[in-house]
Amino acid sequence: MQDARLLRELGVRELATTIFNYTVGSGIFVLPALAVARLGAAAPLAYLVCMLVMGLVLLCLAEAGSRVTVTGGVYAYVETALGPLVGFIAGAVLLLTGLFGGAAVTVLFARTVIAMLGLNWSGWYATLIVAVVATFVVINVRGVRNSARAMELVTVLKIAPLLGFVLIGAAFVHHSNLMWDQLPSLTNVLGTAGVVIFAFSGIESALAPSGEVRAPWRTVPRAAFLALGAATALYLAIQWVALGIVGSRLGADNVAPLAQAAAVFAGAPGRTVMIVAAAISMLGYLSANILSTPRSIFAYARDGFLPAALCAVHDRYRTPHVAIIIHGGLVAALALTGSFERLAIFSNLTAFVLYMLCAIAVMVLRARDVHSDGAPFRIPGGALVPVATVLANGWLLYATAARDDLLGLGLILALALLLYGVRRLRLQRTQPGG
Repeated sequence: MQDARLLRELGVRELATTIFNYTVGSGIFVLPALAVARLGAAAPLAYLVCMLVMGLVLLCLAEAGSRVTVTGGVYAYVETALGPLVGFIAGAVLLLTGLFGGAAVTVLFARTVIAMLGLNWSGWYATLIVAVVATFVVINVRGVRNSARAMELVTVLKIAPLLGFVLIGAAFVHHSNLMWDQLPSLTNVLGTAGVVIFAFSGIESALAPSGEVRAPWRTVPRAAFLALGAATALYLAIQWVALGIVGSRLGADNVAPLAQAAAVFAGAPGRTVMIVAAAISMLGYLSANILSTPRSIFAYARDGFLPAALCAVHDRYRTPHVAIIIHGGLVAALALTGSFERLAIFSNLTAFVLYMLCAIAVMVLRARDVHSDGAPFRIPGGALVPVATVLANGWLLYATAARDDLLGLGLILALALLLYGVRRLRLQRTQPGG
């Protein structure tokens, strides 16, 4: 089995760093403005909704990840619990979530660098996209430990400016900017949360390297809770400081709202530091994306849903190098043809579907008592949390998606079913007597 050739080198610190980098990517540098534009001073409500929903999702992911320890993340959880058909659909959705999310951040990275350096758009846009994706492909092909170390360095480089923004900026907060004019409607809060949740998503893809995690029944829950807790606290603090400094004017800047807020108390140098931090943060997300999502491609190919060449493991570096290269190429191609806004929204919609499937899988895995070597993590409250996870994500899906988005998602799911049917037909024909 190809999983046996992979090295289990990711502990709590490394996996938590991967999840944190996936979560704290580009969203926190852009989405605070969107939240203020839609909700005004009540913008933190959207973050609280996201925190609640992602807390439910995290509990489901933690239990499923402690029970199913092969590479593939949510795809492996769902396939083990609900069978190959639903697993195939989950794998397709997981791949799309990672692809669209990675492409969205790549687009935003190129825009940020071009604006920061005053470069020519037509001459540098494609070059930056290809260069940054190719760099992280090479790093990841050369070993999972190299990628984890690179992410730890990126984490330090991007967290320092964000913490500085919160700690120094807190002294310049005007409490009048935090006062609510009116209570927003529930529909508006949910619709905003459905977009802002892009800043929280990524855990599902970051858990894909399960086959390279030490003692996953213990490491996965600890790393997931640690990373999401740290990210949520940081998000709320940043939103509070930025809103307190700039007020409703924050909603008018959809390019670099945190840089605008930093400029108020630190001038042009502060603005530059926050723009640089945004670019570094995006690099951290891309590093985590190109580490994790290819493991889903690897698992898909391992189980016969994609060509066997995609689950090849490099003889020297012991990484799924073909899957990494293919994923990098697809991310670059999507980034060259799409916009950040549309890519981010579609990444959210596919994530909602994936979270619901994972919650259902948890109930089945628990009923079958599926587990690995160690005692699995078990969510208290019976089926309460998985059921609440399904309802919450279904609600956000309904509140966020436009008609065209739902149509596109439906077409993708229909295509996944068609591909699965074709594969089953081919297998039947190759079997004796078929």
